[in-house]
Amino acid sequence: MELRRAVSGDAALLHDVAAATFPLACPPDSSPADIQEFIDTHLTEARFDEYLADPARDLLLAVEGDRAVGYTMLIADEPTDQDVAASVTLRPTVELSKVYVRPDAHGSGIATQLIERSVGLARGRGAASVWLGVNDQNARANRFYEKSGFVAVGTKRFLLGTRWENDFVRVLEL
Repeated sequence: MELRRAVSGDAALLHDVAAATFPLACPPDSSPADIQEFIDTHLTEARFDEYLADPARDLLLAVEGDRAVGYTMLIADEPTDQDVAASVTLRPTVELSKVYVRPDAHGSGIATQLIERSVGLARGRGAASVWLGVNDQNARANRFYEKSGFVAVGTKRFLLGTRWENDFVRVLEL
């Protein structure tokens, strides 16, 4: 397995792993149409091309052979969500916007490696904290983030299609 920074030309790999893994982060009663709309709006190859070109973003990619097995995306910017801004008090902060690993790689340590490298990139940007939002019903992810040192400090809402979901806001002090 190779863990590296994603570069221009990796948009197809990123889209492929994102489309396969985003549904895993959604509540079990989420509408398949809402999930697909999110993927078609935010996780397309074209969107990943935009993310890769954005200097405020860092994307890491875990690859085995020619297959992406996981990725993370960091956003070095002030939180725009009022609930997040009120909950995350250590500044400057970096959002760990996406952390996804294919199910067949769960338990392999890839997610831990991606988190550690992502936190290193945030430190390199001078961040005092890293924050993320995770669905309050995603018990597996919440256990993983807690084990990784991310503390729940608040809540926020996340629009998935036509329905508002509830997320925990978690912070890791650097």
